[in-house]
Amino acid sequence: MNSKNLLSSILLLSASFYFGQEKPVEKSTEKVADIEAVTITKTKKAVEQKADRTIFDFSEQAKLNSGTLMEGVKKLPGLVVTDIAGMMYQGKILEVYMDGRPLNINSTELTAFLEGMPANAVEKIEVITQPGAEFPATSGGAILNIITSKNAKNYLSATYSGNYTFTNYDKWKSRTNNSINLNARNKYFGWQLNVGENYRESLLRGEIDDISKTNTDRIGRGYFAKAAITVDLGKDRLLLNYDIYHNNNDNYTLSNGRFNGINFQTNDAANSFNIRQEAVVSYQKRFEDRDKKLDFKGSYSNSNNDFAQNSLVSKQILLDNTSHFSVYNFKVDYNQALNILEKGKFSIGALAEQQDFDTSSFGITNLDYKRQTLSAYTELQTSYKKFDFILGTRAENYDISGTTVSTNNGNSSTQNLIPFQKFKLFPNASILYNVANQIQLSANYNKKINLPSISNLNPNNTTFQNPNSIVSGNPNLQPTIFDNYEVKLSAFDYAFIGYNVTSNKNQVAQLVSRSGDVISNTQINIPEMQMHNFNVGLPIPLMLFTKPLSEIMKFEFNPDKINFVYLYASWQKQVIPNLDTKGYVVLNANAQILLPKEITLNVNYFILSPKGNFYYFQPIKPIGNNIDITLSKKFLADKLSLSIFANDIFNSNVTSIKSIASAPNVFLNNKNDSRSFGLSVNYKLPTKNKLAKEDPNLLNKSKSEGEGGLIPAQ
Repeated sequence: MNSKNLLSSILLLSASFYFGQEKPVEKSTEKVADIEAVTITKTKKAVEQKADRTIFDFSEQAKLNSGTLMEGVKKLPGLVVTDIAGMMYQGKILEVYMDGRPLNINSTELTAFLEGMPANAVEKIEVITQPGAEFPATSGGAILNIITSKNAKNYLSATYSGNYTFTNYDKWKSRTNNSINLNARNKYFGWQLNVGENYRESLLRGEIDDISKTNTDRIGRGYFAKAAITVDLGKDRLLLNYDIYHNNNDNYTLSNGRFNGINFQTNDAANSFNIRQEAVVSYQKRFEDRDKKLDFKGSYSNSNNDFAQNSLVSKQILLDNTSHFSVYNFKVDYNQALNILEKGKFSIGALAEQQDFDTSSFGITNLDYKRQTLSAYTELQTSYKKFDFILGTRAENYDISGTTVSTNNGNSSTQNLIPFQKFKLFPNASILYNVANQIQLSANYNKKINLPSISNLNPNNTTFQNPNSIVSGNPNLQPTIFDNYEVKLSAFDYAFIGYNVTSNKNQVAQLVSRSGDVISNTQINIPEMQMHNFNVGLPIPLMLFTKPLSEIMKFEFNPDKINFVYLYASWQKQVIPNLDTKGYVVLNANAQILLPKEITLNVNYFILSPKGNFYYFQPIKPIGNNIDITLSKKFLADKLSLSIFANDIFNSNVTSIKSIASAPNVFLNNKNDSRSFGLSVNYKLPTKNKLAKEDPNLLNKSKSEGEGGLIPAQ
């Protein structure tokens, strides 16, 4: 088979791969009088492409849901998670949401949050690559929306999920997580309760230049509860949500190094304690015209963080830092069908939000930060022949102010933060051309903003400190403005090729520098930069190499029943003035092999090439370079799912980088106990009622219900 026929075959098989996602309805051959029940079975898509997002199903994919949420997220094709650049998808910086609402955290706090959440408590993840005007302009380049909600049914149902994992890198360490989801519904209201816990032992070894080595034993404990009630009021609905997350992490660190020519050794214990709560009230007004919708939503969230580090040798308290933030939010959204050119939709909405954030060290407040945001948007979607159009704009007014306290030679002084008081317009536009059935060419533009996260603003160290290390945030960071451009060709949902470029002003970046034997780590704004990203994804059914094309095209495809490899590759380059930057390559391959006894083997490989630039860092060795393997099987009419897995089987995942922001370069090397082995179980409690009707999600009710599953705008 020549290369041209091979490419054509792959594209044709991609089409079949797409159309074979749903199992047909099982029809009974018995007489009507003998029928007691009809079971409708629907297989979820592993990956689903929509006009503005890519959706990854977690609930049915053992390779994603067998460990922590962080481990599952790292296996998503096109998504890069690193300590030096945070989370990016196809070159775009991600704002992280949960159940349609922003988490307002990142960096170390986000890592701890995702490591404390079991992946099997997640239904799916949406990566919204083209957030429109109904999303806050603060969504930056793209949104990672973690949806934890399940479906409510007309009877009590329960699902238990849990796993056990161990590592054997230097020391045997155990990890467990368990969660249970209860939900029910009657003709008046529905309710849902999802609770879970996570216990995680891990090891981290770090090295900075030739002056500092650390060995950290970490114990993480996470607990969460999510409750929801929905009440039907005629055509209208009232929704009540309450979430609480609790993390309690201990670190025990041995370090040795050199400071001012004198060797030292330390033995420290650190504790990080966090409680995060959120309450949401939503009222959904519905009309006779089903395309007309009016939603009101109010929410309140708060988070309290305590970090302390003590010397086990001198018994001194080295760090005692706390922070607290709260966010008040009220929004209204309205949309209705509108016949312009052809069938379309018109949307408008408004948002009012206030965020308060304060930090203290040893009981003395050293940051008081306040932000008020008022915004309104309008957006039009319409079609004409083979073209689809989206045109919108969002107006936002920001008022950011506050004070910070700095200490120099024992003297404290209070200073005002650099104010940010601006009114800005954030337009967005998209055009999509349907080249042929299931082949689309699209072009997109949007302007966005990213406000500095509270963890980057925090002037206090909330990780670890020894005589060599100074870690701090920057209260005077300014917001980042993005201009995002993208062109993309998609074929049959799974195959695509695209190019995007983002122009950034005041991009927030981590800066590591060295002065003598002291390493400083802080956050700065890069005045101007660009990010270029070229990416391609391609599914390859393996039967392509064993069967003639004529036989293949007669085959009825179901991706759960065939062997395939999904390939993803991207090239990215960050252009920073006065810095000779180099691009890097990301490769991800995921293979599914069907074994005897209906056992499924999944193999995932990820690597990021060295010597490219992540802002002011450059990897010395490949990042990732890890192979993960999962074996899974379903029992008891698919009610019980069992998986055994091995992550990073060759223990090759290491972060080895150098900071190139200033001379001399600083070399950093971190190695986690990333090689792990475990068992995962998911059990759905059986029910006698086979005719029970499924209702939409309680925890994530969408105003765009039935229109592509858009999450609620924030």
